[in-house]
Amino acid sequence: MTGGFIRKHSVSIRGHRTSITLEDAFMDALRQMADERGMAVAALIAEIDSAESGPVNLSSAIRLAVLDWAMNGRREPAPTDELPVAD
Repeated sequence: MTGGFIRKHSVSIRGHRTSITLEDAFMDALRQMADERGMAVAALIAEIDSAESGPVNLSSAIRLAVLDWAMNGRREPAPTDELPVAD
């Protein structure tokens, strides 16, 4: 399985240094997500962090945001193999 290595990444959010621990696949997707939105990865992380209400693990919040983006925002409907039915 590719992308399964977990790495620590240092990031500055609103002037505060913190670290996140993400699998390579999630970090790559996070970079893609930020690129598509035309923003820096740190700005996207800050946005994800501020969207959470209550104490949530930031790495988990990022994974959930990336998953939501991948499932809802990135994929186009799959073409169907069914043939049109004649009336």
